[in-house]
Amino acid sequence: TTAAVTGTGDSLLNICMDAKHHKKAPGPEGELYGQCFLWKDNACCTANTSAEAHEDQSYLYNFNWDHCGAMPEKCKRHFIQDTCLYECSPNLGPWIDKDDTSWRKERIRDTPLCREDCEQWWEDCQDAVTCKVNWHKGWNWTTGTNQCPQGTMCQKFKYVFPTPAVLCEQIWSGSYRYTSHHRGSGRCIQMWWDPTQGNPNIAVAKYYA
Repeated sequence: TTAAVTGTGDSLLNICMDAKHHKKAPGPEGELYGQCFLWKDNACCTANTSAEAHEDQSYLYNFNWDHCGAMPEKCKRHFIQDTCLYECSPNLGPWIDKDDTSWRKERIRDTPLCREDCEQWWEDCQDAVTCKVNWHKGWNWTTGTNQCPQGTMCQKFKYVFPTPAVLCEQIWSGSYRYTSHHRGSGRCIQMWWDPTQGNPNIAVAKYYA
């Protein structure tokens, strides 16, 4: 007997979203750069994309992390890791949603992020400076890169994002959801993991699919 194909279960596993730099289907990428190497066995990103993810103002989106002055390295590594997860992970299927913008047809929404990943991100970035809560939209792009819109003020992250949940849930307009689940619980997506232990997000995607 053949099972009816629906948008559930296996069709949500091991897939790449339809977005600007994603491959059509995941596969091994031996040369993934820097922090993206965690995904080298099975990735939705190319080696080029992984290298660009580490640039301060990469051609991926012409996005400037340093829009309010230099972002500290310990903070920037979380944004690099967030970019690697978004561009490279084949395990985000259960949270892929339609998105009709010029640069992508799909995005992620409400991806359950492990508590430690979110809290460490907030911890390491609280003294970094920004002028906006939602980094997806509302920038001044007249120079070709994002600048703070008129009338906004540069402030430390800890004032712009008073809690880890606000940071994780609002900075990319709901791409992530803050959870109380811990790393290794099988109930939340990890931005970071120990490569010798294998990719924990495969089981998480399976659980939610």
